Amino acid sequence: MLLVGVLPAAAVSGFARAVAVFSVTLVLSARPPRCVLSISPAASWSCLHSFNMFKSYNTKVYHSKALTSPYPRSRIERSHVPEDKVSWLVEWKDYNPVEYTAVSILAGPSWADPQINDKGFSPKFNERDGEVERRSLNGLYMVENGRPRNPVGRTGLTGRGLLGRWGPNHAADPVVTRWKRDGSGNKVAHPVTGKNILQFVAIKRRDCGEWAIPGGMVDPGEKISATLKREFEEEALNSLQKSPEEKAELEKQLHKLFREEHFVVYRGYVDDPRNTDNAWMETEAVNYHDETGEALDNLPLEAGDDAGKVKWVDISEKLKLYANHSYFIKLVTERWEAHWTE
Repeated sequence: MLLVGVLPAAAVSGFARAVAVFSVTLVLSARPPRCVLSISPAASWSCLHSFNMFKSYNTKVYHSKALTSPYPRSRIERSHVPEDKVSWLVEWKDYNPVEYTAVSILAGPSWADPQINDKGFSPKFNERDGEVERRSLNGLYMVENGRPRNPVGRTGLTGRGLLGRWGPNHAADPVVTRWKRDGSGNKVAHPVTGKNILQFVAIKRRDCGEWAIPGGMVDPGEKISATLKREFEEEALNSLQKSPEEKAELEKQLHKLFREEHFVVYRGYVDDPRNTDNAWMETEAVNYHDETGEALDNLPLEAGDDAGKVKWVDISEKLKLYANHSYFIKLVTERWEAHWTE
């Protein structure tokens, strides 16, 4: 399906001020739907899941937690961005975002980029830059004055905040699920909807105190599959504090679960409170489901690394989770036709 329209001239600057033509292409196949929105010449995005950040195929995009103040672990207040000024296609000459990069990032940890103007730093944006993945899961992004531009829109803050990379910062989120069962081993159905209740392994983040999926950052050169397994082990099983013998036993227990068929819940931009105009979070959320419960029955959950607590949580719309995580969990319930809302 091809949808063509014209944006108001006032919404586009420069060469495109007169007319901007945009197209939305939906490719329908046996795979999850792929939609691509390209706006020429201002920007282009691709959405690799049915999640639509663009309401009714216009340029009004999804931003919520990435606009909140104060910025995490600081007293920094973002410049206020009205809902109708989030999109870069809307001209805003008086836009005056706050510049902020945390001291911990400026200190130059090994996993973080230098400052843009540092001598010898020439990042290759929209490319794989050595071992660092600077391509976005949402397609090409703009680079202005040497800085990448958040593909979803303004956030009221420039710099990198707490994020190490300029541009996309890639993470992986393993959604590990099982059916809730009673003492006899039977699946438990919700009394109102009659649908079976799913549970997932949730952690309570140390940095903000919110419950979340036990995920983390993809290391340079690391495969997503390795990140998913490693992060689950570190945050939900405290593998970093285990002896070699204990780690070997955990590996044996997890081998069956992580080798079985799984499905990608979501790939793309994350509405994260750490996002800025120049740095943002992206993730690949993958569901690993233990249908019988046998693979996870004896799994010793123990919070580790960035997790303060860990436990099995019943899934429903009442869950309040970090960033976009509630949305990812909702997609999992749809996949398994499990209970979500009354």
